[in-house]
Amino acid sequence: MANSKVHVKLRIEGMTCDGCARHVAKALQGVTGVERAEVGSWKSGQAVVVAGSDVAAETITKAVEQAGYRAVVLERRSLEGTRQAPSGGEQFDLMILGGGSAAFAAAIKAAELGAKVGIVEKGTIGGTCVNIGCVPSKTLIKAAELCYHSAYPKFEGLTACPPPSDWRRVVQQKDELVEALREDKYVHVAGQYPNITILHGQGVLTGGRGLAVNGSAYSPGKILIATGSLPWAPPIPGLEETGYLDSTEALSLSELPDSMMIVGGGAIGLEFAQLFARFGVRVMAFESQPQLAAAEEPEIGTAITRYLEDEKVRVCTNATIQRVERKDRKYMIHALLDGKEELCAASELMIATGRRPNTAGLGLEAAGVETGSKGEVVVNEHLQSANPDVYAAGDCIGDPMFVYVAAYAGGLAAENALNGAGRVYDLFALPRVTFTDPQIASVRLTEKQARERGHRVKIAVLDLNNVPRALAARDTRGLIKLIAEEDTGRLLGAHVLAADAGDVIQEATLAIRFGLTIQDITETFHPYLTMVEGLKLAALTFKKDVAKLSCCAA
Repeated sequence: MANSKVHVKLRIEGMTCDGCARHVAKALQGVTGVERAEVGSWKSGQAVVVAGSDVAAETITKAVEQAGYRAVVLERRSLEGTRQAPSGGEQFDLMILGGGSAAFAAAIKAAELGAKVGIVEKGTIGGTCVNIGCVPSKTLIKAAELCYHSAYPKFEGLTACPPPSDWRRVVQQKDELVEALREDKYVHVAGQYPNITILHGQGVLTGGRGLAVNGSAYSPGKILIATGSLPWAPPIPGLEETGYLDSTEALSLSELPDSMMIVGGGAIGLEFAQLFARFGVRVMAFESQPQLAAAEEPEIGTAITRYLEDEKVRVCTNATIQRVERKDRKYMIHALLDGKEELCAASELMIATGRRPNTAGLGLEAAGVETGSKGEVVVNEHLQSANPDVYAAGDCIGDPMFVYVAAYAGGLAAENALNGAGRVYDLFALPRVTFTDPQIASVRLTEKQARERGHRVKIAVLDLNNVPRALAARDTRGLIKLIAEEDTGRLLGAHVLAADAGDVIQEATLAIRFGLTIQDITETFHPYLTMVEGLKLAALTFKKDVAKLSCCAA
């Protein structure tokens, strides 16, 4: 329509006062085709624009940039509305391929909007997280942590106990929890919505809005692909012939091996290396990059390597695996380690080199859905594929593959597909956690990334021996690193290595999302003897030597 209008919501970065908000509003109001522009207080960091549908989002964001700020589109939708009316009949308004986190979040959102939803799942309901990912792995990690800290107590006088001898019972308890959560949080939840139907079988796109399930043809209003991901192994010579464990199989070993080699030094590899080492397995970890946890700050990679080596894990970075073979019931890796050839052997071999989108055999090409180099469904900022009736969410669209991202994306995709909401897939302040002990947690930019993007930065690094909570807990392993903008003090990135890093990072995530500064953090009350107080102490480190402060003077 020539006279149609759009509603655009923006996140504005770089505002530090009410004058900034006025400058942004003036810049937006000066764009040809913009009828109305409102900017809340500078602390809100948001603006709303009503404009003609022919006004491109890039035109709006460029106007903000020319005023000296940065704008990100959060939502762009038609004011005329494009909500798809529920069918009310046997046909589905939305059919979802997959039965995991993204799929269920989408189904629930669609059901709340009054749509009739079909979930198509050929395997086990619940997806990766509850069945073979987060829940089972973290359950075993916690069991390993408990037995390790009881065997090596931090306080003198405590009685040590050996690792549990009944590995099978530990795995059984894990399986019982998985089954209970799957039933409670997926099967039972679906049953609470009369307009959600679960169809068991293989779904294949047939073109347009066509979908075939077990030989039956459907033509729903919209289709959502949420088929998740699968473990991926690199093309190492001999690997396919010898076989190996992936993360799924490692969680269900019937017996503990005496030794294990783990290829991959990312989150999965690190978690499993420490898990099995704590259960008494001799572990050797291989990483092709110069450090473990290659996505993290160098200080964190160095520290976690030291902690793993303290637990008798042999760590091999800058490793090149030339080939793999199996001989005398042992797995053999021919590797180049620090420039020297070495033959390494173990009873088990685990490959933990990441995951790839699970999109094969879905008929994507027939439906005009494009895929990327790793098989990921290519989508726009609204999670819509090249076929306007097909959306995608979760691991099947590629990194980052986190369950909370999948759930967010599923709900967003359903709302966009059914309501034309125009919500934008926004991962601006996305935290991540690796469940080693101590945990690794990060949000936003590393120091290197910040400098590469042209920021003038200042850095603070605080060892945990300066944090009262860590001292009281007799565990000062770890550090906190903050990256801030030199001129404004705005927090650009936070990186934590600590026992409770996953909890600490949430404050930094909110600070980054809402454009808070180091001063905002230092002027906020932090309860004494909590690990999150370390974030405030790290912020104080920009200007003070916290070693010269009393316990409560911070």
